[in-house]
Amino acid sequence: MLSVHSDIHYMKQAILEAQKAFDQGEIPVGAVVVCENQIIARAHNQTELLNDVTAHAEMLAITAAADNLGNKYLHDCTLYITLEPCPMCAGAIGWSQIGKIVYGASDDKKGFMIYGKRMLHPKTKVEFGIMNEECAALMSSFFEAKRK
Repeated sequence: MLSVHSDIHYMKQAILEAQKAFDQGEIPVGAVVVCENQIIARAHNQTELLNDVTAHAEMLAITAAADNLGNKYLHDCTLYITLEPCPMCAGAIGWSQIGKIVYGASDDKKGFMIYGKRMLHPKTKVEFGIMNEECAALMSSFFEAKRK
């Protein structure tokens, strides 16, 4: 039986956020921040809606989580993201000193791992590939529809 506090459970929540972005014509990336087994922030890409290139799911989720906790540092939090963060988001993740990130699909063109884990805080743990196929399929569907 699936634990409600499992990586898969939280990634499913991030995928729900990504679906919201998809439905709004945004690149379908979703994120949730978890602290003490509670989701404290949810976000999805809103760059089109806000006319803001920095309105990535991760950036919005980090801001909401920091506001929720009343602290800019997110040491005890885990960020679940459907797509590997870009370098901008990795920088914000690093500055927030988030304890762990878990991402689904890799981004071989624009993902932060092109530059390596050194973009993050040294204590940040990284896991990837959780629900990779589902996360990648949402991205593929979005871009296939755009090309039609």
